[in-house]
Amino acid sequence: MRLLVGLGNPGPKYARNRHNIGFLALDQIAADHGFAPFRAKFQGRVSEGSIKGEKVVLLKPETFMNESGRSVGEAMRFYKLSPADIAVFHDEIDLAPGKIRVKQGGGHAGHNGLRSLHAHIGPEYQRVRMGVGHPGHKDAVPGYVLRDFPKADEGWLDDVLRGVGDGAGALVTGDAPGFMNAVARRLNPPRPSTGTAPKAAEPKTERPQDAAPDVQRSPLQRLADRFR
Repeated sequence: MRLLVGLGNPGPKYARNRHNIGFLALDQIAADHGFAPFRAKFQGRVSEGSIKGEKVVLLKPETFMNESGRSVGEAMRFYKLSPADIAVFHDEIDLAPGKIRVKQGGGHAGHNGLRSLHAHIGPEYQRVRMGVGHPGHKDAVPGYVLRDFPKADEGWLDDVLRGVGDGAGALVTGDAPGFMNAVARRLNPPRPSTGTAPKAAEPKTERPQDAAPDVQRSPLQRLADRFR
């Protein structure tokens, strides 16, 4: 069994914030794989289903980002899971928009949601780092992540989320490279082959002046041609 966690803040005010990309990822997985409707549980919203024959629980904590670990810890204990059974989708300002990286364990790098998870379940969970870009200065980070994605980002964001849905099966079965490849294929789809044979060159049309001399003309006629 796998527990997939999306980090974000509850309520319509935050729904399209950069900080809520984890919630958006789980919504995409639920829609693509026919999960049950989300319901209240574990101080969050939970949906259950299966992917590639594996039972999967989706959890969106509603404790607000800074207390995400309380909700995740409660779910982990209920299902008797270890941190290694948990994958957490979260925004990552140190990755360019549209970039995805999967990492097992490590530090929280100042992310308040991850900091809370470290405190409640330890660091050995899997992270799906979803790049949203950096505002350029650390003092601008809080305002940046708590603003909505602009319209200019909707194209790559839609591709990333669809790629997450495509690759969810690989992720829950332990194939992190396969998951990242699924996202990459959405962002950079292979160019289809046209199957059209190269166009044949058109036959060269001989100009009158290029024509071979008429060998049937008499010497006198050819001499006359020189004076025309």
